[in-house]
This record gives sequence, C-alpha cells and structure tokens, in this order.
Amino acid sequence: MTGERRLLDDCFLHDRDRLTHAEALSILKERVTCVVGHERIALAEANGRVLAETVSAPRDVPLTDNAAVDGYAFRHADLPAGGGTLPVSTRIPAGHPATSALVSGTAARIFTGAVMPQGADSVAMQEDCRVHDLDGGRSVEIPGGLKAGANRRRAGEDIAAGAELLSPGTRLRPQDLAAIASTGAPEATVFRRPRIAIVSTGDEIRRPGETLPDGGVYDSNHFLLRALAGTAGAETTDLGVLEDRADSLADALSGAASSHDVILTTGGASRGEEDHLVETLDRLGKRHMWQLAIKPGRPMSFGQIGDCVVLGLPGNPVAAMICFLLYARPVISALGGAGFTTPRRFQVPAAFQVDRKKPDRREFYRGRLASDDRGNTVVEKFERDGSGLISGLRAADGLIEIPEVATEVARGSLVDFIPFSEFGLAPR
Repeated sequence: MTGERRLLDDCFLHDRDRLTHAEALSILKERVTCVVGHERIALAEANGRVLAETVSAPRDVPLTDNAAVDGYAFRHADLPAGGGTLPVSTRIPAGHPATSALVSGTAARIFTGAVMPQGADSVAMQEDCRVHDLDGGRSVEIPGGLKAGANRRRAGEDIAAGAELLSPGTRLRPQDLAAIASTGAPEATVFRRPRIAIVSTGDEIRRPGETLPDGGVYDSNHFLLRALAGTAGAETTDLGVLEDRADSLADALSGAASSHDVILTTGGASRGEEDHLVETLDRLGKRHMWQLAIKPGRPMSFGQIGDCVVLGLPGNPVAAMICFLLYARPVISALGGAGFTTPRRFQVPAAFQVDRKKPDRREFYRGRLASDDRGNTVVEKFERDGSGLISGLRAADGLIEIPEVATEVARGSLVDFIPFSEFGLAPR
C-alpha cells in the first residue's frame, strides 16, 4: 500500500540563477510524498522505524488498580487521622492477586505492581511503617497524614482502553515501543524503509584501499552519506564510483531508478564541462531544482526519473553533508511516511564575529557549543570555512544559520543554531 499520489512530476522552471533556501524547501515539500508500502515486524525490531497504522489501547493500562510501592494496603476509612495500628491479614506478591476482599479493619502486606485487594484504596510505604510481631500474628503501625488513594495506581491511569497511543508517521522511539508493548502487542505495522542508491562520480575518486594516483582523492563522501542515510531510516545500495562520462552516468541512473526510491549522487552537479549530472537528468527525467543561494552547497540539484527522486549533492564533504541534512533528509522522511520534517532552531549568543557577509545568500557555519567566562552557553564558529574540511564537521555540534538579509554577525548577537541531534546524530 502506498500514498494516494506519487511524485509530482510536472516541470519546474524559474527565471533566476539561484533559489533561496526557503524556496528550495517549498519545492521539495510540494513534490514528494510517501511512496513506500507497509510491513508487519516484531516490536523488538521496530526502533527507529516509521509507524504506518494507528496504535490504540485494547484495554486499560494498567489493567487493574495496583500498588505503586512495597508496603501495606488498607482502607483509608479504617485508619484514624493521626495514624494507627492494623493487623496484617494477608500477603499479596506481584502476579498473585488476592482471592478474597480485604478483611475490614486490617491491612495487606503488598508489593510493587501487585493488584490491590478489593476493599483497599491506599498503600503506606514500608519505610514509613513499623511492624510488630505478636503471638497471634503480625500488625503494622501506619503513620498519619496519608491521603486516600496514596501510592495506588488506578486502572487506566497510564492509558485508557480505546485511547490512541500513536499515529501513523511517528518515528518509533524506545519509549514508544514500551507504550506499544504495555498494550500486549508483539508487533507493529511500519512503512518499508526507503531504498537509496548512492553513486560517487569523478575520474579522481578512489575507494579506500585502492592505490591513489596523482591528483586522486579517496571517496569519503560515500561513507559519510551511507551513514547519514542510515540515520534517516533508509536502506542503501552502493553503485560505486563512476567515471566522468555521460553514458556511464546515464546507464547507472536509469538502472537504479527502476528499483530505488532515491538516487543520491555526489559531484558532477556543477557547470563544468566534465559535470554531467544535470544534463543527464534532463535527458532521462525531469529537473525541478538546481543552484541554490546558500553556502556551502550551491550546486545542489533535485529531479526525478520516473517515480525515483534524484538528489545531486555537491562533491565537497562539508557541502555534501549540509545539503543532505537540510534537503535530502526531509525528502527521505517524506518518502518513508514520516512527513517532511525540518529541524528546530535555538538562539544562542555568538562567540565570534563576521565582519562581511554576502547578502541574498543563506550561510551555514559549523558551530560548537561552549561556555563563556560567566558560565553562559555560547556558540563558537569553526575558524576555517573551507567546504572540503572534514575536521570542521568532526569538531562541530551543529550548524549556525545566518539568513540572507544579514551582512555581518556581531559578537554576542543571537544566532540560530541547529544541533546535529535534530538530525538524529549523536553529540561529540
């Protein structure tokens, strides 16, 4: 089962050299929708998957009133306001409900999670009680001041029967799995993972382990993007490294488009004579976006071949990662049923300054959080801006976003900061 419509495939034309960041997001959001089917999987395998069906509670959780602590259950009306002593008439472990109602005027030794006996409505914590052994049995001294219903969990207190727990499109977290498990369901219906083909282009590119010729570069982008795609919930296929030849690229793209939801390329998206991606995409499919007014990442492209999305990322690692996080990740999210998601921004004082910034361009700096001399949180900018410097990505906690209208950044001014955690990436 898939979404009601596939990709919006009419041609998009614009008469400016570059699109703004907001325009690019608007185009992507408008033109992608869920394209994957459903599958039923074991709950133990569902962490990080996207829920495809509503989950409702078939019964109350908890199913019955139960004790929230180890202690003594009693009827509140049987105890004077200042406390008192009650004989202990029964013992109720968890998983072994009492077979009869609590004898009036007595208490029950009870353990956390055990079903409250009929007639009892409150529990005194064992730490607050004093137990007395008598010839005829045992009694418990219960302190005063306890309210009726103390330390008792009510049936349905967590989840009421029939309540909706989770809706389709939810990316399941450990706590969500716990909620589903608490209803007794052993499985969940989730969307299939989007299938992504990753291809690197360039005569100079070599895979680690190969001999590096003069002018050669090891293919760091493949491993970067493969890992990023995994955090986005996708399955990946490695199409290898292609030469800078239009026919090689066309064969690879047309073949991958028939069996994948997304083709992710790096390099070959600029205007150079050896950059064939845009030309090939125009010939095989349709192009909806190319050239953005952002830094880094200007040559980012988006199009489709049939119902397969084609995302052309820049060749430099920093630009490739930033474009993946900002544009490819929300596309993958939408295709996979989780909706088109964008990250939250948090305003943080800048511990740096930029004297001159080009207007009409949105810029993304690599940033890391730090504390100033007063202990306040500030954000530092990685000192070098080169888009080939992987060291900056490793040092960063997230991205500093500077809007198009800004022409400078003053030290101490509030700037938008996007933590990498917003993209599902672990902190340093």
